[in-house]
Amino acid sequence: MSDQQRKIYQTDGDRYEALVSREDHQGNILKALEEIVNPDGLDVLDLGAGTGRLTLMLAPRARSMRAFDVSEEMLRVCRQRLESSGLSNWKVEVADHRQLPVEEGSADLVVSGWSVAYLHVWNPETWRAELGKWLGEMKRVLRRGSHIVLFESLGTGNETPIQLEHLKEYYPWLDEAGFQNKWIRTDYEFASLEEAEELSRFFFGDELGDKVRQNGWVILPECTGVWWLRF
Repeated sequence: MSDQQRKIYQTDGDRYEALVSREDHQGNILKALEEIVNPDGLDVLDLGAGTGRLTLMLAPRARSMRAFDVSEEMLRVCRQRLESSGLSNWKVEVADHRQLPVEEGSADLVVSGWSVAYLHVWNPETWRAELGKWLGEMKRVLRRGSHIVLFESLGTGNETPIQLEHLKEYYPWLDEAGFQNKWIRTDYEFASLEEAEELSRFFFGDELGDKVRQNGWVILPECTGVWWLRF
């Protein structure tokens, strides 16, 4: 992840939400999740919840919804969106994936979108140990028979999936840990080419921003991997 993106997570939740609110206009994320597990009536944890993309999707159906992120700025937006929803079954807290303020065996489902991979990216020397700590924490907080469902990038600006260079060791680790996987399209649909270019450039950088302009992409293609594990 670039320094630009790391700064965005800490300082610019509103523009980030403007971007991700355009993602997955086909509704494939929820379809993919429902093929793995029915979220109705479950106690759900969203790790790296950001501005609440998965949280707001699942909260209306969950028995309880808890959203965690290391960025208070991201959670500020998530909290505002939950407050506006009228729901009362949620809680939002700053927390690390590896040490959650959650009781043992208290959750039925963990979801995480574009987040667990950062344990690899941010810890290049110790990533295996950090991912091991995370997986151990998942075993602690989940009830028997529960699921983890992860969404991770397989290329923004791509029609077919690619393995990103900075995650080339992370993908096989998921296989080693016993995760099953599939891929879906999560294309962005923008209101105009100008918005597509501006928001793509804002988060992904000039290379993708230029590509959006050159291709006239009001719909920006994106491939996303879905990994899941049942305990």
